Amino acid sequence: MNSKIALITGATSGIGAACARLFAQQGYDLILVARRANLLEEIQRELEEKYQITIKSLVGDVREKTLITDLLESLPAEWKKVDVLINNAGLSQGLDSIDQGDTDDWDTMIDTNVKGLLYVTKVVSNWMISYKAGHIINIGSIAGKEVYPNGNVYCATKHAVDALNKGMRMDLLPHGIKVTAINPGMVETEFSIVRFKGDEQRAKSVYQGLEPLIAADIADAIWFVASRPAHVNINDMLIMPTAQASASLTYKK
Repeated sequence: MNSKIALITGATSGIGAACARLFAQQGYDLILVARRANLLEEIQRELEEKYQITIKSLVGDVREKTLITDLLESLPAEWKKVDVLINNAGLSQGLDSIDQGDTDDWDTMIDTNVKGLLYVTKVVSNWMISYKAGHIINIGSIAGKEVYPNGNVYCATKHAVDALNKGMRMDLLPHGIKVTAINPGMVETEFSIVRFKGDEQRAKSVYQGLEPLIAADIADAIWFVASRPAHVNINDMLIMPTAQASASLTYKK
């Protein structure tokens, strides 16, 4: 293997899939992690045929510490020289006030957005430390910069990611590892469908009257930060559609 390697979590839809396509186009071999085996199989077949790259697909949920650790550690040695880790797996569930919140939703968000990100990073950062190079790109959110009504626990998880970005950057500084935060505003993906538990009409209404970002917009930004020279690190990027000024202020026509 001579090409660079990118490891992407949550790789079968939205921002993760857009990143897989863009990094494949740039000649990267890929390690794709996702829960849905059928979608992983599809994207692997598509990208290997189109770009003549090699892909390792790992079917698993980042919330499952032992499983995800074993899956990653079972990779052959040549696949552990990961150049770019994109911690993309994340979700929001529900939009309830704190007194009405579903504790199962809270567990899902905390376990995925915070603990899952940590489990993957623990393994991959040690690989990067061993060869004194690498780039960790964490997908945060405007929700990690400001809180909005009924966003309580989701915002808390993304504030945690914001803090972890800073902590990782400090801890990994002596090892020459870059850490970047990408914080999107409104992006139309499966995100709102998941948040509203399959209610596609309610999900669509979030974006009515304005033009939101799309997954490819965020993938472009991620490729930009990943393709800077070795001595340049983009610490933090906040990306919003033109029609959005803050977490809760948008202009709808």
